[in-house]
Amino acid sequence: MKIIAISVAVAALAAALPALAEPESFRIDPNHTRPSYEVSHLGFSIQRGRFDKTSGTITLDQAAQKCSAEVAIDVASVSTGVPKLDDHLKSEDFFNAARNPQITFKTTDCTFDGPKVKSARGELTMNGVTRPVVLTANVFNCGPHPMMKVRTCGGDFEAMVKRSEFGMNYAIPALADDVKLHINVEAFKE
Repeated sequence: MKIIAISVAVAALAAALPALAEPESFRIDPNHTRPSYEVSHLGFSIQRGRFDKTSGTITLDQAAQKCSAEVAIDVASVSTGVPKLDDHLKSEDFFNAARNPQITFKTTDCTFDGPKVKSARGELTMNGVTRPVVLTANVFNCGPHPMMKVRTCGGDFEAMVKRSEFGMNYAIPALADDVKLHINVEAFKE
């Protein structure tokens, strides 16, 4: 009788294992996802801005160490705290929001350290130009959200890009060519 019970338990566990290894789908939480940037201004200071509207999906398979993401950032939501500067950033000198209303990032592959994403390689499209970019994770965690009661994953990713490679040459070198991108993200399991 004991052997039958053990066999049934092993069979049940074996049946459950594939389900545990299946990819999980997550929807980006727009309330806790605020991509931002840093750029040197005249060598005097680092100026920062952010984007207030982001959407997208993430697929994560921690057991197989695979992930994919599609992120869309609304260019018109750029915010520096200075309305005239925000309008200039939306103009043809920078993001050209009328012609290119979104910045997008789509992964091509990810690297892991155990269950944690360490980097996401993909294609960044900004100002109508697509370039390869590697986003490096400073933080990445998954677990139950204490208030929403759903599985949640989040992280803080960064990359350096040259804005001139995306057709944004205005005021170089007074406004530096090198820009640090930060993408902090939280996403709820669907």
